[in-house]
Amino acid sequence: MQNGTRIWLQWLAMALTVTFGMVTGQYFKPFNVTYDHRALKIDGQRRMLVSAGIHYPRATPEMWPDLIAKSKEGGADVIETYVFWSGHEPVKGQYSFEGRYDLVKFVKLVGSSGLYLHLRIGPYVCAEWNFGGFPVWLRDIPGIVFRTDNEPFKEEMQRFVKKIVDVMREESLFSWQGGPIIMLQIENEYGNIEDSYGQKGKDYMKWAANMAVGLGAGVPWVMCRQTDAPENIIDACNGYYCDGYTPNSKKKPVIWTENWDGWYTTWGGTLPHRPVEDLAFAVARFYQRGGSFQNYYMFFGGTNFGRTSGGPNYITSYDYDAPIDEYGLLHQPKWGHLKDLHAALKLCEPALVAADSAQYIKLGSMQEAHVYRGNNSTCSAFLANIDEHKEITVQFLGHAYTLPPWSVSILPDCRNTAFNTAKVGAQTSIKVVDFESTSSAKLSAPEHLMIQKGVPLVSESWMSFKEPIGVWGDDNFTVQGILEHLNVTKDQSDYLWYITRIYVSDEDIAFWKENAISPSLTIDSMRDLVRIFINGQLIGSARGDWIKVVQQVQFKQGYNDVMLLSETVGLQNYGAFLEKDGAGFKGHITLTGFKKGNVNLTHSPWTYQVGLKGEFLKLYAVDNNGSLGWTNLTQNEVPSTFSWYKTYFDSPGGKDPVVLDMSSMGKGQAWVNGHHIGRYWTLVAPKDGCQETCDYRGSYGSEKCNTNCGKPTQIWYHVPRSWLQPSDNLLVLFEETGGNPFEISVKTVTVETVCAHMSEDHNPPLQMWSHPNYINRELSASEMKPVMQLQCENGYTFASIEFASYGTPQGSCQTFSKGKCHAPNSASILSKACEGRNSCKIEVSNSVFGDPCPRTVKTLAVKAKCKPSTSLYAGLSDI
Repeated sequence: MQNGTRIWLQWLAMALTVTFGMVTGQYFKPFNVTYDHRALKIDGQRRMLVSAGIHYPRATPEMWPDLIAKSKEGGADVIETYVFWSGHEPVKGQYSFEGRYDLVKFVKLVGSSGLYLHLRIGPYVCAEWNFGGFPVWLRDIPGIVFRTDNEPFKEEMQRFVKKIVDVMREESLFSWQGGPIIMLQIENEYGNIEDSYGQKGKDYMKWAANMAVGLGAGVPWVMCRQTDAPENIIDACNGYYCDGYTPNSKKKPVIWTENWDGWYTTWGGTLPHRPVEDLAFAVARFYQRGGSFQNYYMFFGGTNFGRTSGGPNYITSYDYDAPIDEYGLLHQPKWGHLKDLHAALKLCEPALVAADSAQYIKLGSMQEAHVYRGNNSTCSAFLANIDEHKEITVQFLGHAYTLPPWSVSILPDCRNTAFNTAKVGAQTSIKVVDFESTSSAKLSAPEHLMIQKGVPLVSESWMSFKEPIGVWGDDNFTVQGILEHLNVTKDQSDYLWYITRIYVSDEDIAFWKENAISPSLTIDSMRDLVRIFINGQLIGSARGDWIKVVQQVQFKQGYNDVMLLSETVGLQNYGAFLEKDGAGFKGHITLTGFKKGNVNLTHSPWTYQVGLKGEFLKLYAVDNNGSLGWTNLTQNEVPSTFSWYKTYFDSPGGKDPVVLDMSSMGKGQAWVNGHHIGRYWTLVAPKDGCQETCDYRGSYGSEKCNTNCGKPTQIWYHVPRSWLQPSDNLLVLFEETGGNPFEISVKTVTVETVCAHMSEDHNPPLQMWSHPNYINRELSASEMKPVMQLQCENGYTFASIEFASYGTPQGSCQTFSKGKCHAPNSASILSKACEGRNSCKIEVSNSVFGDPCPRTVKTLAVKAKCKPSTSLYAGLSDI
């Protein structure tokens, strides 16, 4: 065996296996983490690392092990997460590390899986999280100004950051203690807003860096989007593409802390989708051009449970189009294609870490190669075609390579192609909401979007509780003038009542009749949502981000109550001076159209009532659900505004993720067994802005390849299995606008259909590179054949092969059809290999199917149905 091959095998073994420390409480043998200009150094050795972003509060602790395991199986070396200050210190000085905020448990699970952890403490996190992760009580500290050279803020920030570092140290979770933490982050994208604070911003940035390093954590610290980061802090890149990023010092490695593999969305918005071909292209280009650590933001997005979504107006789902979806199911082909990419990168790691820099070779006007050579003939290369339109054949080291547009080919041995970013061999999974048989539906891109099917309603028996309009409790108060929303609510509720009273004379009534006009209520500036009541009747609503509101009103003669319900829908999470942003109303509130002129209500006496009576009574609590004024609800009583509803339901059988279908409702919040599922809102996305076909080629932006136009942004709301019991689950809703709870249904999400298509000239499976016959030169790369791999979710097996054709099949996943060339044995071979099994592998070659059309490149297309497994054994079949 040649020395180069032996060294490559040694590196492969190190990359794919982890030696665990035998000392109690250690997940690794203690090791130091340092870095040079090329990469992080784990125990003295450079590493090329792939990181998977998972935010622990966006899942339940019961979901964490599976999410971490799927990340590892997908090729991740590292798990990356923010630390959420608002969750860990909801009240100043009172810390919480329990439930979804059990950070220690999460870190230990990462370590026990053999993965490293990058802990991004911030403590500002952005993350589309309420108030950017800051606890709202922070804004009430006298004299405080966030994220600048301000002593009150620095004192609180240092106290929290130190707390987190101390907890990690006390639990022996740093690498030098045998723990998984290899890197920390201070601040977050501060460079984007630093100039807003002038010199104080620069001073604060330096203070934050020195403070963090001074805590003695013993691992490197990073700052992202901070080009003026001090010498002892690694400055890192965030974005859709970071292959051109250069740190501010030649002593620092190139790190990509956020690779945006999707995007978030707002109520009434479309759903973003980033094609995996472009995502893989961005990652391959990053490592091709000298990158060494890349993190997917997000690898699992999860759910904004409760009132944690930021914004304003970000939806409850934080799916993010990530490789693992909101419910913990694999998002195919994204997960599978990236898994193949990561395996190809691991094959290149010996050369990547051995070379200080790449040899650059220009292959064409828009084509280039980067070659990494190590000692003992180790060599790996990346061939890129950055042309968005043309497939190009290039010459490299005496051989020809055909490169699809906007793609990178990876050659671990500088000769044979192991992977191309534009050639997707991974299966596509079609998820179904509920699991009843139905005819195929035509899908808009992307194909992984879910199909909805009819299911029984959650309940035919509901009870209701009418929420009072206006003042309902003894804690209301009256002052002169308009108070800022958050100063009153402290974000303990989305809702704040503003109530005042005016007198309307007979002369005004006559004036309006004579002139055929109506008075109007004008609010100079409002966010996020206001509902306007006159004498207890809802007459109008408005939503927006500091918009002017003008609403026609009708008054009676005499005294009239003007009642404004101000609502927040997630607090601002990005930008400078967050503490000043606030909510509710700004400027003047005026009545216009009166006979004697406008009536300025701004300085009138206003009565304030925080929150809802149902919130105060905790109508959603399992142990507090006696009578409390609940009455039986009848069909003719809906829709009804400002109402609480409750019912009980049984959990669906099986282990599939559970969702509530809230498409029949308006806007409100939902609880199951006392757990706050989150806000719901059936705002409909614009009809325009989606593309029938998604072209991966060219730079991606959040408006490209969007889906779900003309439909409600979100109708399915995740209910974690761990929050459910077999029967008698309490569902409580607060509905604002008048939905119909009788039409709510509880459903499950599963992968019912898997599809794949692969040509006979596709690259062989990456595990073949470690095959003994290939290593010993007894098998050449040209003799290795591509292999299609199909798999149902755990607990499911293949029920039937709906379509199979080896030849020249046409169409895509849900629309496959036979072409002029077809091997008649295709379906029988697939059925024999797959049916009754959880997974199967089929070689795509004439030796399996015969040659139905010589001198033609054949393709295998397959569509298969999965069903719940009834067998104790459902293994893997290879053909």
